[in-house]
Amino acid sequence: MTPFRSATATALVSTLLATTLGGCQFGGEEQDTSPIVIAADLELSGAAAGVGKAYRQALELKRDQLNASGALNGRKVELLLKDNRSDASESLRNIVDFSNDKRVTAIVMGGCNECAVGAVRTVNENRIPTIALAAAGAVVNPVAERRYMFKLAPNAADNAAALTVELRRRNIDTVGLLRSDDAYGQEGATALRREFGKVGIQVLTEASARGTDTELDGQAGRLVAADPDAVIIWTPPEQAMLASSAVKRADYTGSLFLDASAAGDLFLGSAARSAERATLVFTQTMVIDDVIATTPAKAARRQWFQDYTARYGGYHGSASFAADAIQLIADAELRAGGPVGEVDRDRLRDVLETSQMDGLSGPIRMTPDNHSGLMPQALTTLIARNGRWRLAS
Repeated sequence: MTPFRSATATALVSTLLATTLGGCQFGGEEQDTSPIVIAADLELSGAAAGVGKAYRQALELKRDQLNASGALNGRKVELLLKDNRSDASESLRNIVDFSNDKRVTAIVMGGCNECAVGAVRTVNENRIPTIALAAAGAVVNPVAERRYMFKLAPNAADNAAALTVELRRRNIDTVGLLRSDDAYGQEGATALRREFGKVGIQVLTEASARGTDTELDGQAGRLVAADPDAVIIWTPPEQAMLASSAVKRADYTGSLFLDASAAGDLFLGSAARSAERATLVFTQTMVIDDVIATTPAKAARRQWFQDYTARYGGYHGSASFAADAIQLIADAELRAGGPVGEVDRDRLRDVLETSQMDGLSGPIRMTPDNHSGLMPQALTTLIARNGRWRLAS
């Protein structure tokens, strides 16, 4: 080798070595590839197991999609699932366990209102961001006392307003109300009466059902005996279908309306006949196959609907709330930053509190004054036709 070539080669090797060392010592921050660990407290057995199963399926599908997308900058979502057996005491034990696990970034809670409200104190004391899929307003209000609690589910006031608009449009003056015997059912009755008072709709009779009730003929009989123009069912999905069948057996021929908490499977199965022509207030994602995908958000909802249906053989209305919860937490974790491999729950809470996105459920906006993210615009009107829910328009 000539002296010139030898010197050139030596200089090149020195330059490469210096560059390599410089990249290690003086380059950008080390990439964080630690997992985003999200815990989920769900009703996988007991009275609310049907909805809990849908939440679990949605969480697992969304986790797989995020992990395959590469959108998390080299990080992966991990799920820790616990069954609360539809019991608030068991749920609280799960929340304590999750809170004490330093790997856990945030918690997703299922649709159990009593569970979420009962966990508020523990969540705040342990300062762990939690998104509940329960509908009761008491989950997140008053906000000053629930700084670490958020929720993704239709709000009672928004449901009542949407139902009232539809009732008024159909010139319905009197209703009978069957509601769940819990905080959300009571909240719904109050919201409905407030909205009805503005337009002159009268509640002729009101009945309630406990979460474990499977025999609803007595309540249905009292509602039908009052001869209202319409019956409103404000209960979880399994009970809503039982109630619609009970009302049908009581020979009721008037209109049937359901609030968003009654949304369950897309296909109505054994309740198809009794629920035919019933009206449901819910999000568009439930029937996105009826919608032309004119925006990226609608296209994403359609794709989610198709992916969920392809994997599980059907669609459940509440699935999108669980998927949006995972997305919100993952996005907030990336935005929050912090030391590599460390979980900063306070920083994550602060980011969640100002999160905005056009989610699979619809537009979602969190603010320091409002920890219930689903916007009223997400709700639309669905009609039961030929054994499944369809877009009313």
